[in-house]
Amino acid sequence: MQSVKSILGDYVAKTVRVDEETYRRLVEEAGRLQAILKRSVSLDEAIRYLTEGVRAQNRISDLAGSWEVSEEEVNEIRKALARRWEKWY
Repeated sequence: MQSVKSILGDYVAKTVRVDEETYRRLVEEAGRLQAILKRSVSLDEAIRYLTEGVRAQNRISDLAGSWEVSEEEVNEIRKALARRWEKWY
């Protein structure tokens, strides 16, 4: 029979209190990480991911589709870019 230590390794259980909003964000982040890795992700792994700066290595293309924008806002952005490009030339 395996001991708990051999199954869990150096895992030490700790209780960390967070408010409801923080917990919700952590679960959402774990979900995003799970979608990227295409496997189950624990909250512990999500915390390590966030605290080890891995997010800084993400590509800008990882944000594709994450910004909800109306057609009106898209048109305003395009017009503003066009005005700036005109000044560049």
